[in-house]
This record gives sequence, structure tokens and C-alpha cells, in this order.
Amino acid sequence: MKNPLLRILFLPSFVLLIALSGTGCKKAASTTTDETVIPVLVTNSTIINVTTTAAQSGGTITNFGFAAITANGVCYSSTNNTPTTSDSKTTDALQLQGIGNYAYFSNITGLSPNTTYYVRAYATNGVGTGYGSVVKFTTSSSLTAITSTVSTFAGNGTAGNVDGSGTGAQFNNPAGLSVDSKGNVYVSDTYNNTIRKITPGGAVTTIAGTGSLGYVDGPAATAQFYAPEGSAFDTQGNLYVADAGNNVIRKITPAGVVSTYSGNGTPGFVDGSTATSIEFNDPTGVAFDASGNLYVSDRGNNLIRKITPAGVVSSLAGVPIFPNAGYIDATDQLAEFNQPNGLVLDASNNVYVADQANSAIRKVTTPGGVVTTVAGSTTQRTLLNLPSAIAIDATGNLYLTDESGRVLEYTTGNIIYVLAGTANVSGYTDGTGANALFSNPQAIAVDANGNIYVADKNNNCIRKIVVTLTQ
Repeated sequence: MKNPLLRILFLPSFVLLIALSGTGCKKAASTTTDETVIPVLVTNSTIINVTTTAAQSGGTITNFGFAAITANGVCYSSTNNTPTTSDSKTTDALQLQGIGNYAYFSNITGLSPNTTYYVRAYATNGVGTGYGSVVKFTTSSSLTAITSTVSTFAGNGTAGNVDGSGTGAQFNNPAGLSVDSKGNVYVSDTYNNTIRKITPGGAVTTIAGTGSLGYVDGPAATAQFYAPEGSAFDTQGNLYVADAGNNVIRKITPAGVVSTYSGNGTPGFVDGSTATSIEFNDPTGVAFDASGNLYVSDRGNNLIRKITPAGVVSSLAGVPIFPNAGYIDATDQLAEFNQPNGLVLDASNNVYVADQANSAIRKVTTPGGVVTTVAGSTTQRTLLNLPSAIAIDATGNLYLTDESGRVLEYTTGNIIYVLAGTANVSGYTDGTGANALFSNPQAIAVDANGNIYVADKNNNCIRKIVVTLTQ
């Protein structure tokens, strides 16, 4: 009996031999082949950890031209707005030749304080040097470091369901956070199926839910949830919760009465104006705009949905009907997400989404639904490694958690700072900067004083981060 594997291998080899024989006796039709293409690159759109004298940039090689790369890095200048390798440059580890996209990061040192620099990625092969687009940034005038001090605000690392004060309280996999106008922190205690409240002094109480999973509207003491996640307040002080396990959006009044705001509990995809016909699939994030519209990260459908004050639900961005997991920047139904998780709106009603499985932060304009990538991508997964949640402060700076164990800030100047934690290192340690450790941090919220709160899910506690500038 013949070996089928040998047959499979023999056929393409035979075809290749014929092809090579055919070209061996002919002149080349053209002197331009893929081997003569210089590298094609994209410069990282964000700059990381800028101080007075240092920063981190990088790029992605999207086309090698089938010729070996001999050098790659970034070139930069404070005087040449289109820098080349004749200007200052870094030389990074060589990227392997091949098919696909290859990302790298470059540490830039020896910069001058309070100076604007132009930077772009480069790569060189036997044909020439290719460049990415130019990105501009300015070093700080006096900032030498950002100090982020992490402490445990509530919970003690042990899974449980105990009200109390500070570390005397217990949570079980918290995954949602929001802050009210008085500085109280509200926690979606996911595995306890409850909504908890923490006062600025650290006192923890349960405001809704029995501790058992279910789907029951009514008074706080008898209402039931199933794996609640993201939450947001409206202007009247009502709290809206993405009840992920029940596939609905719930509303909790200041008096503690729980009702279903949108969705019928059936996992699926249905837009419309009748609340009981609406369907979501694992909704995880919610946020309001200035007009009272509620936006939802419909994670299981890979969609961003919008709920008007009248209860009309529509799809703002993503592929409806047959929701696809993908990564496409486009408009409305042509855009694709992959497990969108947390979301937040800025003062101009732009929606920022933690597009988790794409390791990216996406921006969606309203009402047009134009989707672009703000930071990260599927080819730069180490920049934002599975971002879980996103928050915004009064000046428009974004704060992120990623599941690798970090808390990051993305400033209005397109600069990313790693505030706390270390990528791909899990633990439970209070402290400063990279010395502090998290385990699968999820939700994040910022109060009016700039204090940052993180739902440290696997550590079953809420952490607090205070950021100071070291001069």
C-alpha cells in the first residue's frame, strides 16, 4: 500500500520542479520581485513612560520583502521632523524574516527636558531602509518619575461574603466598579452576585442582592443577580448594572429598588424599542453620555450597543445579525471587535472601548460610529495585554487595567505610563509602581480627587492607587 503522506509531499514537489525547470530556460519577465522590496513599517502611535530624558517607542514590520532584515529600531530628532537613520537612532534585536507582522519596542535615552521630538520606526534589508509614519512627543520639563502607591482599600485576599470595614470585609471575584458624586465606590461582587458599597472611609455594605445567583427584580434584600459586572450612574443617582449572566441591564434606584432596564434574559441579538424583546449576550460594560444614552459593551455579540432614554436599543458599531469576532477599523457595521469589555465616554461623547481579545483600545465616534484604534493592536499585544476595563478622569486621561497584571494611564498627549504592576507577574503585594502586584485586575474607576480604584479579581479585594509626581 502506498504511503498517502509521501503522495501528498510528492505532488507539490513535482509541480515545483516543473515550475523551476520552466523558468530556468527563460529570461526574467521583470527585474522587480518581492525580494527587491524595502521593509514596510508602522510606528507605534503611542509613546510609553516619558520622563525628562527618556521614552519608549517602537514599531511593527508589516512587510519584510522576503529579504533578511539587517537592522531595525527607531530614529528620532528634535530638529528634523522626518528623522532618518542619519539622525539619532536605536538599534534593537533583529526581527526574523518571514510572513506576518513583527512588533518591537525601543528605549530612547539621553533626551533633553521640555523638548519636542519626532520619532519613527525604521528597518533595513539588502535593498534599503523603510520608515514608518512620524510620531511627535514632548519630554517633561521637570518630571523625573511618577510614583504610584498601591494599598488595599477593602477586602483581605480571602474569598467570602462579609460586610465590614476595610480589610475586615470579604469579596468573591469582584469585576465591576463605579464611583458616585460623594466618593462612594460601588462594587459588582461577581461571584457573590451582589452589589456592594464602600464609603470613602472603607466601610463595606451590601446594597442589593441576596448572595445567591438568580434573576429577581424588587427590593434590594430580595433582588437577585447573576455574575454582575460593569456599572454606571445616571444624573439622578440611579445605578445601572450589566448583569452579564442574566444577559440584561438592571437599574437600582437610590431607594434600593431593582428593575430590569433592558433585555429579556435570553442570550442573543435583538435591537428594537420593546424592552421585553431586546436581547444581549454577556453584556459587561456600561457608560452614559451627556444626553442620557446608555452604551453597552455586548461582549458575547462583539458589539457596542446604545440604549436611548426611551429604551430604544440599536447597534452603534460592530457586525450585527451575525456578530463576528475580528479586528477591523471602519464605520458602523463594517467595524469588528473581539470581546469588547469595559467602556467609557469622554466630554465629546466619544466612546472608548477596552477591546480585550484584540489587546487594543478602540475609539467610536457618536453618532457616526466611526471606529479607530487608539493604542495597541493584535500585533502589539505586549503594549496592552488583554485590557479589561477603562476609566477617564476630569481632564480626559484614560486609565486601564490589563489581565497581565498592570494598571496603565493613557494621557491626552498620547503617552502611556505603566502606573503599577508587572506584566505577566501575578501576586498580592501593596507597594509602589512595579513592586505592587495584582492578580487578574478587572474593573477600574477614578474619583474626583484622582484616586484610582481597581477590582483585583483573583485577589478578592479592591485596591487603591494614589499617583504623585516626583520632581
